[in-house]
Amino acid sequence: MRREQQGYMIIEAAVYGFILLILLGVAYAAMYGCIDRSIALHRNADGFVSALRTGEHWRADVRGATNAIRVETEPPQFHIPSAHGEILYRFETNAILRRAGSNPWTVLLLSVKSSQMQPDPRERVSAWRWELELLPVRKDNSNTNRIRPLFSFVAVPGGSTNK
Repeated sequence: MRREQQGYMIIEAAVYGFILLILLGVAYAAMYGCIDRSIALHRNADGFVSALRTGEHWRADVRGATNAIRVETEPPQFHIPSAHGEILYRFETNAILRRAGSNPWTVLLLSVKSSQMQPDPRERVSAWRWELELLPVRKDNSNTNRIRPLFSFVAVPGGSTNK
């Protein structure tokens, strides 16, 4: 029996080991990329839920308006008269703030890119529209942030603001 046929040569074992290391490295890189994107998706989802809760809070405030709603430009504030006093909304430094009556300002939403509250006249009612855009969770070059976090909320005030 010849010696060559009894087992692997050391070069063959090294080649197989090298191929195994390459496959494990590629698999690890793919797994790490999936975990990274999963974390980014989770953060985006948390931001979306916060934005939706804030929008529903704003809509409830607008529906509870007891008089005409007004918008100031300097400083930019949204005034909602209610039975419990005036409710104010303000956008400043990437955050949405709210104040009810004489209470202090509270932060409702962080990581806001832009916010605009404006009248949205309809045929028989005077509605209000709030356009809200969130900042991306992170900036990267791999194009994983394909979703533009833009929200539109519409509400019709109660009380005497209907036409």
